[in-house]
Amino acid sequence: MVALAGSDATRTKTLARESGIALAFGDWTELVEHPDVDAVTISIPPELQPSIAIRALSLGKPVFAEKPMAANLAGADGMVAAALSSGRANMIDFNFSGLPVWRKAKELLNQGAIGRLRHVAVSWHVENYVTRMRIKNWKSSGARGGGALGNFVSHCFHYLEWMCGPIVRLSAHLPGLPDDADLETGAVVRLALQSGAVGSIVMSSASYNGSGHRLEVYGEDGTLSLINPTRDYMRGFELRLARRPSDLSWIEVDDPLDRDFPQDGRIAPVARLAAHFLDAIEGRTQAVPAFAEGRRVQVLLDAARSSDKSGTWVDIRSEHSGAKR
Repeated sequence: MVALAGSDATRTKTLARESGIALAFGDWTELVEHPDVDAVTISIPPELQPSIAIRALSLGKPVFAEKPMAANLAGADGMVAAALSSGRANMIDFNFSGLPVWRKAKELLNQGAIGRLRHVAVSWHVENYVTRMRIKNWKSSGARGGGALGNFVSHCFHYLEWMCGPIVRLSAHLPGLPDDADLETGAVVRLALQSGAVGSIVMSSASYNGSGHRLEVYGEDGTLSLINPTRDYMRGFELRLARRPSDLSWIEVDDPLDRDFPQDGRIAPVARLAAHFLDAIEGRTQAVPAFAEGRRVQVLLDAARSSDKSGTWVDIRSEHSGAKR
């Protein structure tokens, strides 16, 4: 790590000094254009991300971006076009795909462990700091590309298609708090998948002492579930599998890297993605998940917002990233 940029130059310099980072800037353009910077990572509100990514890629610098990649499809399209034009590595931080227990679940589904897919259900009930303190920033604002949909359900859209295949139709309702509708704290989404299966997502960031995060996948021949009742977004998932006529049984999946980072369960999966990103830079190969997958999620996010406004189902265009997973 050679440089850090932030909107507050004084605070950025302090953070850089405390972290042993040589350069600090109060303007992102200075970082992106600095000759000592070979690749750029971005962690800012989604509506601001495209301009930074596009500039970095135009200079031939690979980009690791946060999800959601933009506030709308136009921003996502710009990032994808810049990535294709540059030919440089690009990655989106969909970090559930970096968890060994989730990768094991996908492996089992790919092997046909539960047979033909019938139904998939996501339940995610937590209370985040932004909701608890009623802070109005991008994480609580759907208009800025965040809210419950952009901040949380973007992950769900990605991992559902990663594990279960393309979504072809959806309907969505995106409520706020009863006394403050501008704080987007929930999402109720119904899904139709290309396989013929159906699905649902029920998510709330306003659930004090909530039940956590739960993914249940039901097939002709069995059931698979990933359940995390803890407050840690990444750490705590248990994988269970049942094949007819057996009951659910626990499948243990170890994550030795996670033990190196007890302070935050997000570090280990992001570290795996970052390692893959660096490998892609050095080998001039495609990183996964790439901007194409981020754009696909943006298609689904925009469709969900359209459905919420119209109160109707929205057909999703058949386009799909086709990226290797």
